[in-house]
Amino acid sequence: MIQSIDAAAFQAMIVHGAALISANRQMVNELNVFPVPDGDTGTNMSMTINTAASELRAKENPTVSAAASMVASALLRGARGNSGVILSLLFRGFSKGVRDRAEIDGRDFAIALDYGVAAAYKAVMKPAEGTILTVSRLCAAAAAAAARENAAIEFVLAETIAQGQDALADTVNQNPVLKKAGVVDAGGKGFLLILQGMLDQLQGKPMPEGAQEPVKESADFASLGEGDITFDFDTVFIVRKKTPDVDLTRLRAYLDSIGDSLVIGEDDESFKVHVHTDTPGDALNKAQEFGTLELCKIENMRTQYEDLAAGKHVQSTDDLEQIERELETGAEQNAGPAEPEKEIGFVSVCAGEGLAATFRDLGCDGVISGGQSMNPSTQDILRQVERTPARIVYVLPNNKNIIMAAEQCIPLCREKKVVIIPTKTVPQGISALLSALPEGSEEENTAAMLEAIGRVHTSEVTYAARDSDFDGFDIHEGDYMALSEHQLFGTDTDIRALLTKLAQDKPQQEAEFITLIFGCDVAEADAQEALSIFEKECPNAEISLLNGGQPVYYYMVSAE
Repeated sequence: MIQSIDAAAFQAMIVHGAALISANRQMVNELNVFPVPDGDTGTNMSMTINTAASELRAKENPTVSAAASMVASALLRGARGNSGVILSLLFRGFSKGVRDRAEIDGRDFAIALDYGVAAAYKAVMKPAEGTILTVSRLCAAAAAAAARENAAIEFVLAETIAQGQDALADTVNQNPVLKKAGVVDAGGKGFLLILQGMLDQLQGKPMPEGAQEPVKESADFASLGEGDITFDFDTVFIVRKKTPDVDLTRLRAYLDSIGDSLVIGEDDESFKVHVHTDTPGDALNKAQEFGTLELCKIENMRTQYEDLAAGKHVQSTDDLEQIERELETGAEQNAGPAEPEKEIGFVSVCAGEGLAATFRDLGCDGVISGGQSMNPSTQDILRQVERTPARIVYVLPNNKNIIMAAEQCIPLCREKKVVIIPTKTVPQGISALLSALPEGSEEENTAAMLEAIGRVHTSEVTYAARDSDFDGFDIHEGDYMALSEHQLFGTDTDIRALLTKLAQDKPQQEAEFITLIFGCDVAEADAQEALSIFEKECPNAEISLLNGGQPVYYYMVSAE
């Protein structure tokens, strides 16, 4: 029986826990209680804890305290979705519980777990029973009881998991929604998988096969689909500085505005830029304001992908490889915060090129790709906030599962004031932006946007991922489903019939303005037919059609 663990053992346990939930993330995803294809709890928790696992693989810590602190910091910034945020809070509290500990035994583990539960409950405004919070709380109680019997960490962890499984099984009885669907809580299941992985490592069991993906040190075009290529040109160039202390802040901000995947490495004499953009010429012209262009390479990623797909040799320029290696140690993965050029700025989350363009047209400084089933991390949101050249940055999550991750940016961003407008849908986000007051105070803008989102009613049309019996609806896999403010409105095998019923519903009948936002899986002709249905059924409303290009939802319907 293993009595205690040091920092190396703790790190290996976390890595093993991350591997186990990664191997089972789809199983956790499928525990979603609603048969909409938005199951992402396993993905969110897996991606969250793997941010810590990646850092732990790269560094050795002298104490459990230092390792736990690194885990907490990585999880906080990598947190995705509500489940990921709660997981980060559990480990943040855990790190406080092992402060100054070089090694820990079962008693220390139990105390730290209790700290973690306290931190998670404190952060959640209205804790609900039958969730990851319940499972973690009962795990902490089981750990304390086990430690009183035997302080060996192996014994305590095993007993914690055993009691946690009982707690997980009972979640189906504690939460009415879980009971209807006949499933246990996905977040609780994910938490227990991580603990099980930690115990497996302690007991010498092998890592799950296929759980770890190799770290990629350069772009792998073979792994890309053409839809993954946002900007066409992979652009790399070297510029000799005008002066050793030249400030590249303005250049970073500009390059961020015309592309992504930005990395700038520099020494006293030169700087190297890597950026994906559609306008490499603009990037080069701007860079020459800061020095003299020496070398550059520009590769069309789209044609490279097409060559790969056709089995052809991919042409590439290799002239800069040696220079890139020389500057590699100076590479900066994150640009510093943009200097404020205005009082207020806006950052929004959405999925779909059409929606992204709409948010930019309405004044968004930054648009983060994400939404249902693809939640951005706290770090993703924070990075965009820091890029925004404003003193106050309003964040529009546009999804209820992203709000908690966005809220974690508030204490992390020290250079700017971050205000989260709790938009739960894309239509709410659009309405909030339309109501913003460019010259208004923070209080006036917050009040105006909160009032605006209260006037918006959102409906969504998607499809069922599996058979289910929910709230009296007999749902079959592949059925079209309509949601009204996230509640099941109805199902049908004919999407036209379902759209007609939705148009006849009270929120649409009473609306002055209706916007139909159609997704990437809807043809233009079908969208025009949907528009005709709403024009016929809602004659008193001004109705518009928008190509949002969003996944998951065939239509989003905004009624005001």
